Amino acid sequence: MLFFIDINRVELNFTFAQTICMFQKGDKKVIGAWAMYDWANSVYHLVITSTIFPIYYSSLFPSSATVSFCGFSFLPLALYNYALAFAFLVIASVSPLLSGIADYTGNKKAFMRFFCYMGALACSFMFFFTAANLWLGIALIITACIGYAGSIVFYNAYLPEIVKREDQNKVSAKGFSYGYTGSSILLIINLVMVMKPDLIGLAGEGAKSFATRLSFLTVGLWWIGFAQYTFRYLPANPFGQPRRNEGRNIWKGYQELRKVWNILKETKRLRRFLMAFFVYNTGVRTIMLVANQFGSDTLKLKADNLILTILIIQFVAVGGAYLFSYIAKKKGDIFMLKAATVIWVTVCVGAYYTYSAYQFYALAFVVGLVMGGIQALSRSAYSKMLPETEDHASFFSFYDVCENIGSVLGLFLYGWVYAVTHDMRNSIVFLLVVFLMGFILLYRVPRVKRVIE
Repeated sequence: MLFFIDINRVELNFTFAQTICMFQKGDKKVIGAWAMYDWANSVYHLVITSTIFPIYYSSLFPSSATVSFCGFSFLPLALYNYALAFAFLVIASVSPLLSGIADYTGNKKAFMRFFCYMGALACSFMFFFTAANLWLGIALIITACIGYAGSIVFYNAYLPEIVKREDQNKVSAKGFSYGYTGSSILLIINLVMVMKPDLIGLAGEGAKSFATRLSFLTVGLWWIGFAQYTFRYLPANPFGQPRRNEGRNIWKGYQELRKVWNILKETKRLRRFLMAFFVYNTGVRTIMLVANQFGSDTLKLKADNLILTILIIQFVAVGGAYLFSYIAKKKGDIFMLKAATVIWVTVCVGAYYTYSAYQFYALAFVVGLVMGGIQALSRSAYSKMLPETEDHASFFSFYDVCENIGSVLGLFLYGWVYAVTHDMRNSIVFLLVVFLMGFILLYRVPRVKRVIE
């Protein structure tokens, strides 16, 4: 054990020395390595959260039946959503403190790697999930979500540290475009595996199920594999400060967190932007998580229709991320975010009056365009609003808390409206109101000169 620790110290000292000598903000190789993590981890969101895993889960537990978990009975879809909500609550609770510790110790990269491996290994072990071990599936759903969301906190925090201010919109868009493209490639490979298992040497009655579970293993391998490029070139310590390994790291983390919280309270523009982001992103995240449910339950679309819809969103979102970045350079970030919320309102109106698969495809095109734009632009806009600081992980932990709590709140309210009215179209009206509120709150963000917008 002592030998293991000493080796790590030697490696960390080497990385630190290498960072001081070689790293410069705007380095193309570093930026490429950073964007590659989006390529690596986005397969979790697409394959596990949005497409193949939910379909597999539904095939194991029909929606009309109930399942027993921890001594309670649940509808299968409700239990699945509760598991995700619990995971979001866990990461929202612990990530700010961990971010404070990471900022204090200069160990952000290690935290990012830890959560990456946690999420990827959980996805890999989903290979063993069957109807006979529901507890394993739920545990892995929670663990994978925590790993994904936890690593994103530290990943996002690198943006202002490695990219010049004037390039942050473009680089943020680059990251999301990598994610949309890479995850779509693996999804297509997985779909071929599931639909044509004989192509990978599988035959018999259980071939399709085995191929499906094998796709979960490929997600974990893809995530860990491509992340190695990120971890190889991403600097461990961009500011070149000595690593602090003093005791009482939890207390020091709390102090870092408290310092950042005080800055947020005193900075009107940053505070109001976070409020607006929390509201409109609640709508964005909810749509990302429930779009398939609307298509299957309300429009009665088949699995192949839903997967085609997801692919439309993914590929259009690549162009949307760059388009919004380009226009924001001329019009300003807040202007484009307000425009995006207006488009989301029209999406909600369109969804309310959508009844056919072709209408759903057209809606997916618009959703992809605005989703890619608003996600990339929100991250870079927040990054550029931050004061001169070395506590980026702590600042971005608040950003991600807004995102994760918004996911929980959106899922709960969307589900509550549906439970009360028994019509998912009424839940869409709730989302419309959310985007209108987000638009109003964006208007309250103080304006600055466009050059620093």
